[in-house]
Amino acid sequence: MTIVIAAGGTGGHLYPAVALAREFLRRDPVTSIVFVGTPRGLESKVLAHEGFELALIGAKPVMGMGLFGMVKGLCAMPISFWQCLRIIRTRNVKLVIGIGGYTSPMMVLAAALACVARVILEPNADPGMANKAVGSLAQRVFLAFESAAGSFDRAKVRVVGTPIRRAFLDVARPAATDVRKSGGRHLLIFGGSQGAKAINDAVIEGLGDMLARRPEMTITHQTGEPDHARVAETYRRAGVTATVTPFIYDMPSAINDADLVIARSGAITVAELTTCGKPAVLIPLPAAIYNHQMKNAKVMEAAGAAVVLSQAELTGSKLAQTVTGILENTERLKAMGAASLRLRRTDAAETIVRECYELIGEQHDDHQPVGAARV
Repeated sequence: MTIVIAAGGTGGHLYPAVALAREFLRRDPVTSIVFVGTPRGLESKVLAHEGFELALIGAKPVMGMGLFGMVKGLCAMPISFWQCLRIIRTRNVKLVIGIGGYTSPMMVLAAALACVARVILEPNADPGMANKAVGSLAQRVFLAFESAAGSFDRAKVRVVGTPIRRAFLDVARPAATDVRKSGGRHLLIFGGSQGAKAINDAVIEGLGDMLARRPEMTITHQTGEPDHARVAETYRRAGVTATVTPFIYDMPSAINDADLVIARSGAITVAELTTCGKPAVLIPLPAAIYNHQMKNAKVMEAAGAAVVLSQAELTGSKLAQTVTGILENTERLKAMGAASLRLRRTDAAETIVRECYELIGEQHDDHQPVGAARV
């Protein structure tokens, strides 16, 4: 059986898709998984690392690109549609999964016209335009948040959480809310899959204040490729014990090793933090369409698992004060971790895959041992 997953552009779309692909292969190792994306997105780098095939289409982003960019995106739709239809027909595809983003709509439309089973996954608290546009064509709509249900036909909706790679569960400590008893604390900083210059700037500005209050603190910082050299040099000059990298492939270990995380608040980030029961300082991306990152962050803050800082008001001093205030209060750190852990859902991938098999009329053992599938 061949399954096509349309997901790309950002880690928020891509990593839930990887989690689903792994779960399909765990159930049935001979399943063929084909990702659909573009050369310009993160998928070309990540999927090569993960060992999955990537079929390229000519889709271009439409939303948030200005008038000229929107016209280019709309003009690319007919070409990408025929590319998607060709993939479905030549590969004997049985199921199409759309995760949102600009690579997804034409694939879901092609599946509908070809009478191929199709589902969509919406990982954000507020659905994106891509999934809204094809929601009526999908046979199942899987949501991470109940708040997104109003945008779709309720009869099709299943609120299941965000699919998480099993590696996050494999590396989790027995007590996810434990913190180091010694004075040492480990801080993880990342601004999404592309990095975030605003976060990098605030960390650099506030680094002296943080170290003055927590000199024993160690740091792992994902900077993004463009900002890596600048940030790494700042740490070197400050004599700080830090791992500075453009991109973190082993995010399960990185999050699990942290006592506190500074991050954006994309849906996959929120899901990964709660799976590991980690407290966080969240700085939502202000340019995120529909302000979905702020809505995601507010879910964690309302539960007591995070502190949300607006990028518009972000300064190094404010960030340092927030971070050290949390790290210096062991009871608060534990309480935030426990609140984070209460939000986690770890069965989303299993639930989605089970329902997909039901949709296409196939049965597979959902008790396959973890690691049964290799790619």
